[in-house]
Amino acid sequence: MSMSETLELVSENRSFGGWHKRYRHYSRALDCDMIFAVYLPPQAEDGRVPLLWWLSGLTCNDQNFMEKAGAHRVAAELGVAIVCPDTSPRGTNLPGEHDSFDFGSGAGFYVNATQAPWNAHYRMYDYLVEELPSVMRLQFPVNGRESISGHSMGGHGALTLALRHPGRFCSVSAFAPVVNPMACPWGQKAFSHYLGEDVSRWRQYDACELVANGASRQRLFIDQGEADPFLEEQLKPENLEAVCEKHDHPLTLRRQPGYDHSYFFIASFIEDHLRYHAEQLYK
Repeated sequence: MSMSETLELVSENRSFGGWHKRYRHYSRALDCDMIFAVYLPPQAEDGRVPLLWWLSGLTCNDQNFMEKAGAHRVAAELGVAIVCPDTSPRGTNLPGEHDSFDFGSGAGFYVNATQAPWNAHYRMYDYLVEELPSVMRLQFPVNGRESISGHSMGGHGALTLALRHPGRFCSVSAFAPVVNPMACPWGQKAFSHYLGEDVSRWRQYDACELVANGASRQRLFIDQGEADPFLEEQLKPENLEAVCEKHDHPLTLRRQPGYDHSYFFIASFIEDHLRYHAEQLYK
């Protein structure tokens, strides 16, 4: 067993008959120690269960979703495990890494950085596509059927990972995702630092570009709050709606009046998403 697959239990809590557990391990992809969380439903004590990946947004780590989303009760009923990775490498202390909320620590944007000094550690794409899935398969009672979801920057990550890997995920959903990072300040800042000024490198991490290029035909299920303060400048769901309509890509985009960008919004609709994923995972 490699160092990456050697896990240290950080904490565990009984929850709705299952277990919420946090683990630390060394990541080869990121060259640092990482913490991730897993919710194992009661059914995992008797056999293997399907897995939902949850990718969190800017400033978050694994704790935000597990403690605020209220997902455990429904996941326990449905027999679905949930894994929550962190949102960036930790403890690397690169110059400027902690200077702003939308870049560096807590803001890995789920890309493989190509620019120094970020390319030494900020390889969240490889961590999520290759390394952590290997850990999950080896260490936990999961059956190989997976879906993916996320919020904001994590919604961007969920959409791009699903679109770039057709057939890997049974379903994909997102809450208030950054759908067109090439066209918004958060994405432009992150991509220019992580990937350089050549925008051709950016397209592989932009859901609108991936839909336009026909990367996948997988249905996208999105909830967006209409009172979200980041709606117009950063999230731009109308861009994804337009490109999906142009290319006849299946999209369900629900606009929720009065809801903002917070975990109150996520907690209000997480049951819908979990039941949507469970229907696909158990087909």
